[in-house]
Amino acid sequence: MINRFLNHFEEFLIASFMAAATLVTFAAVVMRYTTGSGIDWAQELTIYLFIWMAKFGAAYGVRTGIHIGVDFLVNWVRPSIRKAMVIAALSLGVIFTGAISFFGARWVLFIHGTGQVSPDLEIPMWIVYLAIPFGSGLMCYRFMQVLKEFLKTGDLPVHDMGGQETAA
Repeated sequence: MINRFLNHFEEFLIASFMAAATLVTFAAVVMRYTTGSGIDWAQELTIYLFIWMAKFGAAYGVRTGIHIGVDFLVNWVRPSIRKAMVIAALSLGVIFTGAISFFGARWVLFIHGTGQVSPDLEIPMWIVYLAIPFGSGLMCYRFMQVLKEFLKTGDLPVHDMGGQETAA
């Protein structure tokens, strides 16, 4: 139940950030060419939206099997070694993203204490930096999910290419 909600929420956030960034950019370009002046804060907001989208998109990539991975060596070795390599890689993913989430939370607390605000939007920078612990925390959770499923079934998530044929 909670995973289904989290899956939909994750997808909603990614799509919303992407749509908002696109709309803000479009509006800024239209304003610049119709009135001669753009929207001063559009570029900053677009950057922040893409940062948030990328952090949550990476977690989505882990969950669906489209996150970057180099599997040449893993696919070349015998199955018993392959299993150990996959477990090690997923475990390192958990450790790394967990550490980034932890230290990102510490960074957010530090930035909160400084009172910094963004230059154009004048929003507290700690809000912008929340993408680090939230996105990395979700990514850590997704690595744990994939590891648990792999230990249980031996399967990794495989991204559906939408019916497209892939090169052999």
